[in-house]
Amino acid sequence: MNAAWIAGFALSFSLILAIGAQNAFVLRQGLMRAHVGAVVAICCLSEAALIFAGVAGFGALSALAPWVIDAMRWGGAAFLVIYGLRSLRAAWLADDALDTGGVAKGSLQAAVGTALVLTWANPHVYLDTVGLIGAVAATYGPGRWMFGLGALSASVLFFMLLGFGARGLAPIFARPKAWRILDAVVGATMLALAFKLIITA
Repeated sequence: MNAAWIAGFALSFSLILAIGAQNAFVLRQGLMRAHVGAVVAICCLSEAALIFAGVAGFGALSALAPWVIDAMRWGGAAFLVIYGLRSLRAAWLADDALDTGGVAKGSLQAAVGTALVLTWANPHVYLDTVGLIGAVAATYGPGRWMFGLGALSASVLFFMLLGFGARGLAPIFARPKAWRILDAVVGATMLALAFKLIITA
């Protein structure tokens, strides 16, 4: 197997493995069986655009225009605070269990919109997925595109497992308490990420 592909796969998988707003949303949609295919597709296509933008040299552009990163940082922090508080409110007030009938909750437009915002309004995407992957890919010279393909393969595999594999956890989330714990963890994670963005601004 190509060494550049393996290196790209390993780096991307290590970056995407951390729990974040995007991952938590995909997991939640998977547990509810709500528009999972559309959400996973949005995440995968976005990753493809971001990864290959980095491979093509977007990292150099962000270095020349640091205001882009600053704008994304503040916008992302604001969104994470709102999303985090909403999740904490759900953890405090909600008393719903998983709909084991698999009925989709929420509109497709809302699910797609949230997936897009959680992906593109996250400044870490530009720092890690675009900047870091792009920088490391550049060290592989002509093999940088194979490196990018390996990175994308890891992202696609991860989102597929997270979205469609979440169904295996359905029996656990048939209890309201499990949803409240998940919402609390998601909310705390979102606020922690927002705080980190603010203090590093």
